[in-house]
Amino acid sequence: MSEHGYAADKDALVRRLHRIEGQVRGIERMLEDDRYCIDVLTQIAAVNTALESLAFRILDDHVNHCVAGALASGDAAEAETKRKELLDAVHRFARVR
Repeated sequence: MSEHGYAADKDALVRRLHRIEGQVRGIERMLEDDRYCIDVLTQIAAVNTALESLAFRILDDHVNHCVAGALASGDAAEAETKRKELLDAVHRFARVR
């Protein structure tokens, strides 16, 4: 497999990251401008939601491309590797919550 599952959507994903980066810079400006705590927390929650959405999109692409490809290949070792990677990623992501 030469391409990652997200390869077809890479440009859109990068644009989303740029928007998230802008949101984070906005939070920095809010702190510098002594904005109200709840307003800052609201923006932090929005960034967290945006990152979570992006992560689910990449996870979905991983399952549909990388994991499915490994299963379809008939290579039991590769399928086991992808299965373990997927579960490790889900556990890592779940710990963040």
